[in-house]
Amino acid sequence: MNLYRITALVLRYTFLYTRSFPRVLEMFFWPVMDLLVWGMLTQYLQSAPYQVPGFIRFLLGSMILWDVLYRSQQATTISFLEDIWARNLMNVFVAPVRLVEFFMATFCVGMVKILITVAVLTLLSAAFFDFQLFSLGASLIPLFINLLVMGWSVGMVTTGMILRWGQASEALAWGIPFLLQPVCAAFYPVSTLPQWLQPISLAIPATHVFEGMRDVLAGKGLSGFSLFYAVGLNCIYLVGAALLFRYFFNQARHRGLLAKLGTQ
Repeated sequence: MNLYRITALVLRYTFLYTRSFPRVLEMFFWPVMDLLVWGMLTQYLQSAPYQVPGFIRFLLGSMILWDVLYRSQQATTISFLEDIWARNLMNVFVAPVRLVEFFMATFCVGMVKILITVAVLTLLSAAFFDFQLFSLGASLIPLFINLLVMGWSVGMVTTGMILRWGQASEALAWGIPFLLQPVCAAFYPVSTLPQWLQPISLAIPATHVFEGMRDVLAGKGLSGFSLFYAVGLNCIYLVGAALLFRYFFNQARHRGLLAKLGTQ
């Protein structure tokens, strides 16, 4: 072994972190998210151990529905990244392909993946844990659609950020959804969150979806309030995400960043 070559490689990989804040952030991001999610979940269980007899059903339902949001976001962002990795991004945007057509294609691919994934998870949860996702009844449809639309919004924002700041920010493709996970109360009620964080949580469409799911599984029915807020917030965020992506895209085009993606 040559100590100089080892040192040179150590310096090379270290310099990657000194020039990229997202890479530094990634070192702390996942441990902090794990701590927050499971810490909140533990706090919820300790505060009401005998008041949540259907907790396993709540948890399994949340896990399956969370995957709808996550896969929806991933379908958009990963499709974009695959074009970068394949050095195909310029070909896509040089061709007469409009942005709306690009996103519609990624949404369609994402829908197919989500339906397959949810079908598998539903069968497995029924076989191993006796949990029927379809026990949500007709309420499953608006819950599913709202998570799907929120995933599209998050996907467009994430894609725009990667477009603007380059491949050094690729970790955002996986990090942004899990940044939202502790705040949107996927696995525990909003009341479990610190008081100062609850208004922020209620400004996220997914929060109202998961609260609505727990109400349905508890036999209370889907709250019109939760559904109204989820739909309203999704409409606002979807339009905002589209405008933000358009802004990032125009900035990248004017600065010649499209040609640089995939070569950084």
